[in-house]
Amino acid sequence: QVQLVESGGGLVQAGDSLRLSCAASGRTFTLYAKAWFRQAPGKEREFVAAISSSGSTTDYANSVKGRFTISRDNVKDTVYLQMNNLVQEDTAVYYCAADRLWLGERRLYTFWGQGTQVTVSS
Repeated sequence: QVQLVESGGGLVQAGDSLRLSCAASGRTFTLYAKAWFRQAPGKEREFVAAISSSGSTTDYANSVKGRFTISRDNVKDTVYLQMNNLVQEDTAVYYCAADRLWLGERRLYTFWGQGTQVTVSS
């Protein structure tokens, strides 16, 4: 079964940091672009960050620029999201996604994980 499995979520205080991971299983995603999206209660799923298959190209939502960093390790077939200086507005379920094409912020990715909850308290 093809899966993207997120981990690393949790409850933190404003100003703290977290690193999310998304590991692949069932197939190899090293040639796939990957992205992180998030969905807060009552809101649509929104783009957070994307990275190309080689890691040479990245893109970020304006709301996270300068605070979040997306990276990948193609040996481990894992994508990461380092989140610094977290604020309450970052509270959401975070999903990773993968696609052969570079889609950037478009929500058209073929493969999606089940999500990991990030809660930021004041």
